[in-house]
Amino acid sequence: MNLPTTALLLVDLQNDFIHPNGAYARGGAVSAEAAALPTKLKPLADALRAKGGVVGGTMFTLVPGRGGEPMISPHLKKLRPFLRKGDFLPGSWGQQVIDELQPLDFTVEKLAYSAFYMSRLDWLLRKFGVERLIVGGIVTNGGVASTVRDAHVRDIDVTVLEDGCAAPTPALHKAAIEGLRPVADIAIIAEVLKSIG
Repeated sequence: MNLPTTALLLVDLQNDFIHPNGAYARGGAVSAEAAALPTKLKPLADALRAKGGVVGGTMFTLVPGRGGEPMISPHLKKLRPFLRKGDFLPGSWGQQVIDELQPLDFTVEKLAYSAFYMSRLDWLLRKFGVERLIVGGIVTNGGVASTVRDAHVRDIDVTVLEDGCAAPTPALHKAAIEGLRPVADIAIIAEVLKSIG
């Protein structure tokens, strides 16, 4: 693995998603699996950075509209009726990647499932010289899967961390991982750490 051209992309590991004081905790929607991810991924982030790799994070964002009310897509509003003004607000504490995973080399706002959709991600990866992505975060069957597939169509080699992602249920996680096997390598954190050396 050529580490200077490798990036670890942490998908949506933000305060509003997983911190005990975040929006999802307020709404009772934080899973134990998701909350455990920063501790699991931190050693890999530190090791990759120490060997010259890049560590970035995506930040799901709710853009404020009239009166500062967030523009929430209908499907998300139905799934997460507890979301309110100020949640995932650009520049807010809730939007930020959780402190445990800092510092990051870059962050990119994310408006939809894929981190490539209407974002600077492709541009950033090219500027950093990234040819390979290692992906972890939430949710396996949503943001992770969509971002990985979009990386694949851009001819970026991708490794998905099976134990570095989480979904609302173990069954959804497992199905999403199986669905990604044709477009990405699947590995566990310990294997990638060993390959970094």
